[in-house]
Amino acid sequence: MVSAPQVSVARAKGRCQTLVEVTRGSMVESRHDGAAIVADGTGKVIAAWGDFEQRVYPRSAIKALQALPIVETGAADAFGISLEELALACASHTGEPMHTTRVAAWLERIGCTVSDLLCGPQWPMHEPTQHAMIAAGELPTTLHNNCSGKHTGILSTARHCGEPVGAYVDISHPTQKRIISVLEAMTGQELDTAPRGIDGCSLPTIATSLKGLAVAMARLAAPDNLPSARVDAAERIKAAWSGYPELMSGTNRFDAAINRTLAGRGMVKIGAEGMFCACLPALKLGLSLKIADGASRAAEVATAAILRKLDVLSSSDMAELSDWTRPLLTNRAGIEVGEVRPVETL
Repeated sequence: MVSAPQVSVARAKGRCQTLVEVTRGSMVESRHDGAAIVADGTGKVIAAWGDFEQRVYPRSAIKALQALPIVETGAADAFGISLEELALACASHTGEPMHTTRVAAWLERIGCTVSDLLCGPQWPMHEPTQHAMIAAGELPTTLHNNCSGKHTGILSTARHCGEPVGAYVDISHPTQKRIISVLEAMTGQELDTAPRGIDGCSLPTIATSLKGLAVAMARLAAPDNLPSARVDAAERIKAAWSGYPELMSGTNRFDAAINRTLAGRGMVKIGAEGMFCACLPALKLGLSLKIADGASRAAEVATAAILRKLDVLSSSDMAELSDWTRPLLTNRAGIEVGEVRPVETL
C-alpha cells in the first residue's frame, strides 16, 4: 500500500472555500467555492477544505454504493451479470450504442423491457450519437437515459428477490430500503430523518455529509472489515468500475479518461450539481467533494488537484489530462483567453 501524503486539514466551519479560479487575461474573473474531504474508513480526516460536515445530495456520485445489492442479493450470479453490466449499473453513461445495446440485452435476460425502466427518456449526451438519431428520425428512449444501467441493476434485484418491478423508484419499495440500508452502513450515518429529494432519474436521493461519503468510499476502497458478502460485492464493483471506464461514462469524458489513467489505483465518479466521489484503493482512502454553485468544470479541476496532492495522479498524468485538469478557455474565434485552475492552496 502507498502511504498517504501528509496534507494539512483546513476546515472552515459552516462555509465553503474557494477551490477553483477562472482567469481572463491577467485577472481572476470568476471563482468556484466548495468543500472537500479525504478520510479513511474509521472516519479519520486526512485532508479537508471547507465544512465537510455539511449535508449534500450525493446524486450519481454514489452509484457504486447503490450497486452493491446487485451482488449481495445473489442477483448478479443468478442472472449471469457481467463486470461490463456492473459497470453500467454504476454509470452515468452518454447513451452511445455500446451502452444502450448492453442495457437492452440485460433487460431481456431478466425478463423486463424498456417500458419497465422508470428513468424517463433522454437524448444521448454523446453528440455524434444524438445527431445520428436525429438524422435517422429516431427519438430517445429510456435506454438512452444516463441512468438506465443503474435502473436495470435495481430491477435485477427485484426480479431475483421476487419483488414487484413496478414503482421501484418509490422510497418505500424493498429495493430502495435495501439501498438505504447499504448507505447507512457504509457512511455510518442514520438517514431516517435526513433531507430527501427526487433525482433526475426519478430515484430517491438522500442527503449525507461529505465526511460520511468519504468514509463510505474509503470502506469500499478497503472493505476488509465489512461482512464477507459485502467484501465480495465491493471487489466486483471496483473491478467493474476500474476495468470499463468508457462504459462507466462515455467517449471523451473526464471520468473515463481519469479512471483509465488511474488503472485501479483510484476510481472517480461524477454526480450532478458539482458532486464528485473517489475510491482510492492504493491509499485505502475515500474522497468526496461538492462545488457550491454546481459547476462540473470546477468539480473536475478540484478533484484532479486533490488526487495530485495525494500523489495518486503524477505530474505527467496531470499533463496528459490537461484538457480537464487545467482546461484552457477560448473565444468564438479560437483565441486563448484564460484558464480554469485550482487555487494554490489546493
